Amino acid sequence: MTSEERQKLEILACKARMGILVQTYHAQSGHPGGSLSSTDLLVYLYFKEMNVDSGDAKNKNRDRFVLSKGHACPALYSVLSLKGFFDWRTLTTLRQVDGLQGHPDMKSTPGVDMSTGSLGQGVSAACGMALAAKIDCKDYRVYTILGDGECEEGQVWEASMFAAHNKLDNLVIIVDQNGLQIDGPVAEICNIEPLDKKFESFGFEIIKIDGHSFDEMEEAFERAKTVKEKPTVILAKTIKGKGISFMENSVKWHGAAPNKEQFELAMAEIEKRISELEEG
Repeated sequence: MTSEERQKLEILACKARMGILVQTYHAQSGHPGGSLSSTDLLVYLYFKEMNVDSGDAKNKNRDRFVLSKGHACPALYSVLSLKGFFDWRTLTTLRQVDGLQGHPDMKSTPGVDMSTGSLGQGVSAACGMALAAKIDCKDYRVYTILGDGECEEGQVWEASMFAAHNKLDNLVIIVDQNGLQIDGPVAEICNIEPLDKKFESFGFEIIKIDGHSFDEMEEAFERAKTVKEKPTVILAKTIKGKGISFMENSVKWHGAAPNKEQFELAMAEIEKRISELEEG
């Protein structure tokens, strides 16, 4: 990856984080912490990895994405808006009547491939999409992001058995490992480790990365394309609340919205970061 490409992605990620703040502030509800931890992954997927085009949103050969951790939809909405699927001003309608839904809704939001919200179910939907591609002899790829707390759900592992059994090498599961869920640290609520060994035993190719490093993402996704006869899981270590100093690694921001003072402080932090990036 060139320095120019990396800079572009980093600036886009900053703008996406601003969109998350705009949404949760105006709604005075939502889930900023897990949205911010997954932002970089979503920016890379939509601006570097996936074959998607807002001008041809229903192309049958497009890559598919499922946000299994549906409560992190502010991150997805920001990225979809930056990608041109809908106007940026729409972000102010999160959780309002006739506005953006509090979880992804494929029937009302352009660019959303699957409605999600009940944790654990998104990976099953992604498996179905990947199997459909195999049956139809299509070469599109399917990506899904799970939360690490979400991996406590049994359906994740049922779907994993299904994916391996059907040799879905066109499927990539990404686990956003920010280490926190609504009630506290994942390790204390219901320890899921060793997550790599678990997925390996279910028949997956395992790739571990820093979920905020675009260079490591590039290497991981390129490697995933070379894997044959089995699905891939990318275990991405992330920081809950990433990019906002007072939100980072704090479980209280799982489902809390910023007030006016916090919103302005957070926006100023990001604006400063964008200026630094633009100055090189």
